[in-house]
Amino acid sequence: MTDPVHEPPTEPPPPATRRAPSLIIVNTGDGKGKSTAAFGTMLRALARGWKVAVVQFLKSGDWKVGEEKIARQLGVDWFALGDGFTWESEDIDESQAIAMEAWRKASEVIADGEHHLVILDEITYPMNWGWIPTSEVVAALEGRPEHVNVICTGRDAPEELVAIAHTVTEMRNVKHAYDQGIMAKRGIDY
Repeated sequence: MTDPVHEPPTEPPPPATRRAPSLIIVNTGDGKGKSTAAFGTMLRALARGWKVAVVQFLKSGDWKVGEEKIARQLGVDWFALGDGFTWESEDIDESQAIAMEAWRKASEVIADGEHHLVILDEITYPMNWGWIPTSEVVAALEGRPEHVNVICTGRDAPEELVAIAHTVTEMRNVKHAYDQGIMAKRGIDY
């Protein structure tokens, strides 16, 4: 007898009945892959001829990550405006000010309507720390130009952000090499 969980579907999903001019997507959860999924969507957008921007809220311009290198080569406007990990910060007030400036830039990029896709990488962290008002982020996303799609990444997405999103995916950590003491791997993790 076949296990019903593993039987192939015999009915299609319900049909989509309308188009949206743009979407808000949230990749959240305690698992890895939130930013990676956003960058996969970035590649799709570029393949369609879209102009794309990435604003990073934790990674600084000093970090040399593979996704930034290739994205810049493909014409992505990339803003690594963070201050790094908070536990390495020498001045947490300065880290907060840097995050607020990153939000100022991100809200400007969204509002100007030049990009069809804007990725707000790791934005949930400064939102949850009270560095960036969630209400401001929600208002900027709701008031964005009609054609601007936005992807927000980071753990513990605030409920107000989840409520306005069209798609929310929660990455769940089942097992990760880091949990076994294995360092991040160039080409896989960054």
